[in-house]
Amino acid sequence: MSDAQADKEADGGESTFTVIVAALANLGIAVAKAAAGLISGSSAMLSEAAHSVADTVTEVMLLTALKRSEKPADEDHPLGYGPERYIWAMLASIATFVGGAVFSIYDGVHTLVAGEELGDPLVSYIVLAVAFLLEGYSLRTGVKQVRREASRLRVPDTYYLRHTPDTAVKAVVMEDSAALIGLLLAAGGLLGGQLSGSGVWDGIASCLIGLLLVYVAWVLGRSNAQLLIGRPLPPTVRARVREELQSVPHIVEVLELTTLIQGPDEILIAAKVDFRDMATAAEVEWACEEAEDQLRERFPSVRRVYLDPTPGRVQRLRHPER
Repeated sequence: MSDAQADKEADGGESTFTVIVAALANLGIAVAKAAAGLISGSSAMLSEAAHSVADTVTEVMLLTALKRSEKPADEDHPLGYGPERYIWAMLASIATFVGGAVFSIYDGVHTLVAGEELGDPLVSYIVLAVAFLLEGYSLRTGVKQVRREASRLRVPDTYYLRHTPDTAVKAVVMEDSAALIGLLLAAGGLLGGQLSGSGVWDGIASCLIGLLLVYVAWVLGRSNAQLLIGRPLPPTVRARVREELQSVPHIVEVLELTTLIQGPDEILIAAKVDFRDMATAAEVEWACEEAEDQLRERFPSVRRVYLDPTPGRVQRLRHPER
């Protein structure tokens, strides 16, 4: 097994572990929040229960995405199954919106209009405290992976999180961050209702939780949509790819460069290349092999390299009829 394959399997295993931790945490939290919401009569707690259910469904879809995208390329799918990850991740962002945001906003508006009878908030406070610890542990797992990957790529943590094609880790970090904020909002709604005797604060907290989930669903949905449409490597990395190609003997110029992110560890590179006019067919073939080896050594995520020998600008001027 090559080092690149080993790194890919290690990264995939780490992402799977991160998602499983988040899923188990959210499943237990959802049950506890629902029970506390029914006991206390708090709409914010019920909204948080819906939030956790949506997060659990999201993580199940992310696990499905991770497993299905690891299938090797075959005759029917010659470029592999990497992009399938983003289809499932897109469905996960829709689940966050429908299952969490819509319910939370609806329940908050209903509470503001119809009011609610406030029960004993003690159980809700206990559940919120335990949920905060569990969500914090889940977030810590995701953040540790982000920091490791950012350190390996020598980029800031925030830059990696914003641009990473590993949308499973991005989803976990964003959803767990939103969960911690949502827990604080729910606690604020409970406290406001306890001090004022009015359910208005609880309704407002529920609406804010819903709006928070709308934002998370939008960011994750947009990221996955860009990757499904076809996102290239960042401009600085494309410049380094062009530089690497032009350093290969017999390659004069890279006329056109196309890069495509197919998965967290799957990059496709295609280029129209002007070779030295006097290069033999054998030298062109070996130059193509050398170019692929150099690219894979410098960029371990590169899986496919396609080079198209193309006449340069000078040759085109000499033979305009062609």
